[in-house]
Amino acid sequence: MPTATGRSRRKAGPSIEDVARLAGVSAQTVSRVSTGADAVRPATRARVLAAMDQLGYSPNRAARALRNGSFGTIGLLAHRFERTGEALTTKAVVEAAEAQDHSVTLLHVSNPEADGWQHAAHRLSHQAVDGLVIIRAEQATPDSLALPAGLPIAVSDSRLVGYYPAVVADQVQGSQDVMAHLLGLGHPTVHHIAGPADSDPAALRAATWQRCLEEAGIRPPQVWRGDWSAESGYAAGQRIAEDPAITAVYCANDEMAFGLMRALHEHGRRVPQDVSVVGFDGIALSEFSSPPLTTVKQDFHRIGHELVRLVLDQLQSKPGLSRDRVVVSTELLVRGTTAPPPGR
Repeated sequence: MPTATGRSRRKAGPSIEDVARLAGVSAQTVSRVSTGADAVRPATRARVLAAMDQLGYSPNRAARALRNGSFGTIGLLAHRFERTGEALTTKAVVEAAEAQDHSVTLLHVSNPEADGWQHAAHRLSHQAVDGLVIIRAEQATPDSLALPAGLPIAVSDSRLVGYYPAVVADQVQGSQDVMAHLLGLGHPTVHHIAGPADSDPAALRAATWQRCLEEAGIRPPQVWRGDWSAESGYAAGQRIAEDPAITAVYCANDEMAFGLMRALHEHGRRVPQDVSVVGFDGIALSEFSSPPLTTVKQDFHRIGHELVRLVLDQLQSKPGLSRDRVVVSTELLVRGTTAPPPGR
């Protein structure tokens, strides 16, 4: 007859030592994989994750979890942390989490395709996090991103908005303000350098640009497509600068606007005397370009803080959050890159 000790051992489930034995690694390596540490070879990480799945192991809530019921850690999932929007939002999330005595674990999606997000969700199931913030999951959908059940989640500017509590900038109002400003200056039309086709914020800005022109009785011109980088703005600018009929350009972000302005300068087109330029984001550098860039300022600080608040509210079991959607207002900053078109 099994002893009480034997029964308790069978109920306890697999241990970190069991995973280490099956994967042929040390318990320390299993711990590093569980916490998302980088110093593990990909093949070793895959072997450990496979052993966890086979045994049904997940990191137990020892240490801090036993003391207060949480790890005190929020996961932050994104594809491109180096991009301006992601970087500024990440900074704000870290600040807000620290203010609430939480740390942040960064979870990077190296492959932006759907299977890359699936792999990230698989890794997440082995992370010691209490909740998750997702920034711009462009190609992820609720079907492709199978997240752990019951995990508090908040998302920003992605296709997951509407499925999880979300924080979004008011892309529509910001774009409307740009168009009212440029058309109000007397420009016969406004050209647009859009962001990537798979980006929801880029799509909203482009759709609003098009609608504003159509409502003004103006046929929208060709859309120029960039990838958020200054290089892509410069490439589009090389062609824009060759058309003397173009007098106003709305760029989907500030960095593409900087690239455009350089191209215009190299072709002898003056900003704003010959061509007015408007960006989006309101990054710090926009105030110090020459001339200072007219742009739509996003409040990344508030976006990050609201994302953390939504996650922590779910941890505290506050009701009514399943489809919460916080819209953060934008502000048009009129500076030196916009003016009436030549001859007016």
